[in-house]
Amino acid sequence: MNMTTAIQTSAETATDAVIEVRGVHKVYGGSVTALKDINLDFNRGELTSLLGPSGCGKTTLLKIIAGLLEPTKGEVAVNGRPVTGPGPERAFVFQDFALMPWATVLRNAAFGLELQGVPVKEREDRARHYVAEVGLAGFEDKYPHELSGGMRQRVGLARALAVDADVLLMDEPFSAVDEQTRRKFQEDLIRLREIEKKTFILVTHSIEEAVYLSDRIILLSPRPGRLNRIVTPEIDRSGDPDLIRRNPEYLDLIDEIWAGLKAYVE
Repeated sequence: MNMTTAIQTSAETATDAVIEVRGVHKVYGGSVTALKDINLDFNRGELTSLLGPSGCGKTTLLKIIAGLLEPTKGEVAVNGRPVTGPGPERAFVFQDFALMPWATVLRNAAFGLELQGVPVKEREDRARHYVAEVGLAGFEDKYPHELSGGMRQRVGLARALAVDADVLLMDEPFSAVDEQTRRKFQEDLIRLREIEKKTFILVTHSIEEAVYLSDRIILLSPRPGRLNRIVTPEIDRSGDPDLIRRNPEYLDLIDEIWAGLKAYVE
């Protein structure tokens, strides 16, 4: 397996940016500054991880991009249009699944399409396709309480994929599952990214996960969150996943990122 790594101290100039973040600050309650002077581009078709110490503003930045929070200052544009709220070109995968407990897997997966007014047969056909894509074929008529945590998270991913958004925003989507399920999810996400050709932004606390999955890793400093550096792990993911995870260059990069973060861990 070949692996090279580029580490930068500032944002790259994107050649095909689908998301542009310019001068974003976020202050809570007039006194707590969560983010300060964030300038970033997110390139079309890439998977980017947001990584940093707890409280550095990773989820805040993700929600600002999603249009779920307003920046105190600065702006975000998606496909050249300013973000003023949620939009159909962005889909959010929540950490806590956010499923409707009274609805079946198929209905949950089709819910975003239902909100868009897509006719019943079309939305159910599309939802059924993505339920199968995330490995839940045969579970369409089950309810959330009949599923494991990992399966419920797959439903959330199917729902996000079904709306055919350009950008998928994922807030620690694998944090509630065991390690074996988490690794399977990671493999599935790599496969889905290759199939769907979408732009993914992933918040994670796991350095290993960020290095394994990402085209780029955005490292944020402790609160107030600022851009610390950008890491670009160039991994050939077509090989054996276990061999990738044992590769010395992969492990060295994890150690290098940890060395930069551990000073901020209490």
